[in-house]
Amino acid sequence: MTTYDLIIKNGKIVTAESTVQGDIAIKDGKIQEVGQSLEGTADRVIDAEGLHVLPGLIDTHVHFNEPGRTEWEGLETGSRSLAAGGVTTFFDMPLNSTPPTINKKNLDLKKACADEKSIVNPHYWGGLVPENIADLKELHENGVIGFKAFMSPSGIADFNHVDDETIFKGMKEIASLGSRLAVHAESTVICDQLAEEKQKQGKTTARDFVESRPIISEIEAVRRIISYAEATGCKVHVVHASSRKVVEVIRAAQERGVGITVETCAHYLALTVKDLEEKGGLAKCCPPLRDEDEVEDLWAAVANGEINVIASDHSPAPASMKTITDNYFEGWGGISGAQSTLNVMLTEGYFKRNLPLEKIVALTATNPAKLFELDGKGTIAKGYDADITLVNLEESFELKNEDLFYRHQHSPYVGMTFKGKVKSTIVAGEVVFENGEITASKKVNA
Repeated sequence: MTTYDLIIKNGKIVTAESTVQGDIAIKDGKIQEVGQSLEGTADRVIDAEGLHVLPGLIDTHVHFNEPGRTEWEGLETGSRSLAAGGVTTFFDMPLNSTPPTINKKNLDLKKACADEKSIVNPHYWGGLVPENIADLKELHENGVIGFKAFMSPSGIADFNHVDDETIFKGMKEIASLGSRLAVHAESTVICDQLAEEKQKQGKTTARDFVESRPIISEIEAVRRIISYAEATGCKVHVVHASSRKVVEVIRAAQERGVGITVETCAHYLALTVKDLEEKGGLAKCCPPLRDEDEVEDLWAAVANGEINVIASDHSPAPASMKTITDNYFEGWGGISGAQSTLNVMLTEGYFKRNLPLEKIVALTATNPAKLFELDGKGTIAKGYDADITLVNLEESFELKNEDLFYRHQHSPYVGMTFKGKVKSTIVAGEVVFENGEITASKKVNA
């Protein structure tokens, strides 16, 4: 009789294709068998009766800020919050670290931090900035998942946004490497001019801030990056699209063969301008939250298969940086949300809008794994990595500050009631989170 490290029995196993009742046998960090009434013994058996068993989420967009800004968030607290939210793999953005991840030396610093502290699988974006085109090849050779550029100011002094010449040259180099460029797509001209006009007039409310970063600003930048993609052949990934109007421009480009994909984030599917008005800086982000009709249109895009990936864009900061009194142009623009992506997708998607579980798995695990060529990840099947999340769909809870594993226990999702609770998270066959507690005995390497 075969002996395994772990057997998960009697769960409803969800993949992008189907949901079936069955067992999962795991050994040496890999899924050995998937089927009904599997025979064999194991060091541990988890009875998943009444639970749904999902592939661990892959969050393609987080800012963990280490090294250098660990007082904002670090790899230890950040990875623990992901584990508590059912996430088993993340892609860390290059800009908030000091120094930023724009060359091999800085990438090595970040890798060393993650090797020591992360309890889930880390991957890293490299940066594209005006001064580092010559470094892109070495970054690629050392394993970055792709490159990230800002088409408007990043808010970080040592991570400069790209002008048109830089981004074009960078895209030619990235195309030659067979890699991909992720872009923060907002128009500097539109946003800066509108923000200046608003503030000169003393208009600094939440609504004024949102109006200074309109959807057309995203559309302008996306149209520009599409033209560069067509000219260079570079694959492009547009991050945090806040509106279906942006997605429609991308879809049109896809239909004519442009290698472009699009991500949206949980907060654009769960929060509105009203939340920004009520919650203040906790709900400030860039691009900003939109009105309720835009949220519903974005859900329609999700349901229709127009979105490729759902991520968190977890961009934390200390409470002092998120405090806004009467001027919404002040305060850090980033939402703490890494722990709540699956909760949003289940509550707002599956329960409220009848989005199939299979589609949620595709958006949060299978599609990211395929898009970024993560072998052995993104589904539950024989031979794949044992990165798994167990969820009780019948359990509801109100999110409280003390539930958060972030360095700073605040989030615009606090106070919301979610249906569908993560019970266990398994990374490479090890249970790293269970029943509200971190259980990892060691860090986990990618």
